[in-house]
Amino acid sequence: MLYSSLGQPQCVALLLAAFLSGCAIQTPPISQKEAPQPIAVQKAAQEAVKARAPSVPTLKRKIALGRITNETHYGQSLLRDSHDDPLGKQVTDLMSKALTESGAYLVFERPDITRLQAESQLTAKNLNLIGVDALIIGSLTEFGRKVLGESGFVSSSKRQVAFAKVDVRVVDVNTGHVFFATSGAGETSTETASTFGFGSQAAYDGTLNDAAIRQAVSEAVNRLTVEMSARPWQTYILKADAGVIYIGGGRSQGIKPGMLFSVQTQGERVRSQQTGADIALPGRQIAKIRVDSNFGDSELNEGSVASVIEGTLDGYKPAQMVVRFEGAR
Repeated sequence: MLYSSLGQPQCVALLLAAFLSGCAIQTPPISQKEAPQPIAVQKAAQEAVKARAPSVPTLKRKIALGRITNETHYGQSLLRDSHDDPLGKQVTDLMSKALTESGAYLVFERPDITRLQAESQLTAKNLNLIGVDALIIGSLTEFGRKVLGESGFVSSSKRQVAFAKVDVRVVDVNTGHVFFATSGAGETSTETASTFGFGSQAAYDGTLNDAAIRQAVSEAVNRLTVEMSARPWQTYILKADAGVIYIGGGRSQGIKPGMLFSVQTQGERVRSQQTGADIALPGRQIAKIRVDSNFGDSELNEGSVASVIEGTLDGYKPAQMVVRFEGAR
């Protein structure tokens, strides 16, 4: 007998090896398959699409961030005064970053303008502030945390959830009229689970707060950009000299040689008896120009050189005209 010639330890080892060999599953190696189009060709096509010049200029509008405050109970205490609002400052910084990275705006500093003024005094330089088209005002209106969990006989789970909502409105600096209002919401979570007491463990995760606020700000900026991009694209003539036209806006705003623009007169401004506001009447087209080249090295000093291909600008001053996009060559 086999069992008589083997000791008890040898028998146990033999039975365990037989059991494991019977339960083993052979998994075939995973082979990576390539798409019908090689990956290198796909990447080259994607890079070619990115390199294409935009067909429509992306005129960057001048905006400033005003008051962005925390109007929730989170982060409020008796030890903080009305000017010490760390959560509001965080929302302001995140929104400024999102607006700048969107590529659709020229963002100017307003919340920390006193620091810029103090710095200009130290260096004996005049602070040349630039007027803006619109002012953004808003607040963090909803923010909170909650913990959700399930518990069973052998397993349990726990989920931490952070939620944030930001409300913003855009104000016309010339009239004080709120012409657009929107909001953005964000929610982030993390989940842990365990079985028979074994599994992942997680304490309070403070980064969820930041991620939720970041999502809310990003959604609000996206909605704002859609609204602002629907407004008419126009720029202005800087100077007209001997048939050479200099207009504002250059390479960083998507203006390329060969693009065509319509030059129109500034419409007469009349006061509306209905609203009491000044209304600009439609102007009339007097010429068409074609962009020949760009100049400048930054968003604030870029421009384009154009020539008249139809009509004439004679008899008009630059302040009496506006330039609107017509199409590409």
